[in-house]
Amino acid sequence: MKKVLISVIALILGGAPTLAAKLEPVPIGVELPEKYSQEYIDSLADEYKKVSNEQIFHVALDMLKGTTGDFSRKAILGYNLTQEPVKIEFKDLSELNQAYASYDAVGWKKKGKLYIYINPKHKEASPGALAALLSHEALHQDEYNSLSEETYAWTMEATVWCDILKMYPESNNTDSALVMRENVLKQLLEKGNYTNKYIKKTVYANQGYKNLPLTSPGYDYQ
Repeated sequence: MKKVLISVIALILGGAPTLAAKLEPVPIGVELPEKYSQEYIDSLADEYKKVSNEQIFHVALDMLKGTTGDFSRKAILGYNLTQEPVKIEFKDLSELNQAYASYDAVGWKKKGKLYIYINPKHKEASPGALAALLSHEALHQDEYNSLSEETYAWTMEATVWCDILKMYPESNNTDSALVMRENVLKQLLEKGNYTNKYIKKTVYANQGYKNLPLTSPGYDYQ
């Protein structure tokens, strides 16, 4: 009787245990670096569960450790302008705006919270390529954007991809559209002798950015 009474009181006070959100496993067929056993992936949940319930993103974020993109990983965990974790998920980007339908990813701010939405066409991309993309999107932390900000973010993405390939060469799965994107950025970075010279030209020529101002808060002329 006492146990039943305690349970009733717990329910009334909202103290009953709640079920944790189910984690979505890494899609079958995605090649992972050897260190990422299922046991190791499961161990990442405590660190990244507030960011996403997709384990592929847990792996991608973990792969940013030791790269230039570790700054972005920390930003995603909450060291950003909102001081809250950034939520990451796959999402049909046309639901945000039809103009975004073919985008690879979008950084979004809604009601003071930050989100990173990844195009579902990249669900089977290598986590290393997702890591590079996340390092880019994590730099967009407010409602403003600019050509200088995009130049910095694209350069970060290319630099992180170079780091990832040194640490996890198996990430270079050329069947992936996202890997193809990363390799194009890598080529632009190398062509510019590891400066933003050619990445900048590509950003400025991008029709999706034609209405952006030159600078935005925190990003002077690049």
